[in-house]
Amino acid sequence: MKVAGLGFKRDVTLASLREALLAAGGFEGLAAVATVSDKADAEALEQLARECGVPIRAIPAELLAGIDTPTQSKLVAKKFGTGSVAEAAALAAAGPRARLIATRAVSQDRTATAAIAEGDGA
Repeated sequence: MKVAGLGFKRDVTLASLREALLAAGGFEGLAAVATVSDKADAEALEQLARECGVPIRAIPAELLAGIDTPTQSKLVAKKFGTGSVAEAAALAAAGPRARLIATRAVSQDRTATAAIAEGDGA
């Protein structure tokens, strides 16, 4: 199971999410997109999921906290307890033995990040 994790600012656009996902490796083979629960209803994310033909997996912030990620943002670590929402969400949604196949990529406007993990599913 291949899952794209997405981190983004609330006012993100579909174009920025798409750009970050393409930079991380693209849409092909995705089973789901995942993000922190409080942003799972963002319109741009819903549009991206429809475009990819996959469901959105909402990951509670407390599950993201403590997930070790290869990339680190001090701001994200302070707010969520993990270095990258995108990487942590991808890992959490892809299952307990998941591994990242693409670390976070950032959109040019810096409003979206994406990472891709592969695993057995949750």
